[in-house]
Amino acid sequence: MKTWYNCKVKHNQEADDGMLKQVTDSFLIDAVSYTDAETRMNEIGAQDFSGEWGVTQITKTNIVEVIPSEEAETWFKCKVTYSTVDGDNDKEKKINTYMLVAALHAKQAFEMIEEHFKGMLVPYDIPSIAMTNIIEVYPYEREEIPSNLKPLSEVEQD
Repeated sequence: MKTWYNCKVKHNQEADDGMLKQVTDSFLIDAVSYTDAETRMNEIGAQDFSGEWGVTQITKTNIVEVIPSEEAETWFKCKVTYSTVDGDNDKEKKINTYMLVAALHAKQAFEMIEEHFKGMLVPYDIPSIAMTNIIEVYPYEREEIPSNLKPLSEVEQD
């Protein structure tokens, strides 16, 4: 399961009148720890920002899945609720899942979630869709496995 961190970066940005103003932007990064998130954000920032800039805040999010879109730059945080039966006492239990969806507007985000969950056997509800201030999402790029290592799926279990 991926762990997503919201990284806030303060940097200088050119305004419409040509003057530089200091802004804080949010980025979502897939990382294994706070340290990894900071390291990755610093690598990205070194390429994307000029002048003075710095990571001001890193917070772990409750986002479970990200649904990107080529045509949209606005990110919506969507709450998806579904019910399950607790095996111990046979009581119905509500589970909340949070997803980040790139869409042009909230209706399109709703439709993308509907398409994503198409064929799901458990009934679900989408109680909230909210626009975020996230500028960009950086998932982990899968790296090549060094030749001296094997994936766990290929290792024989004793």
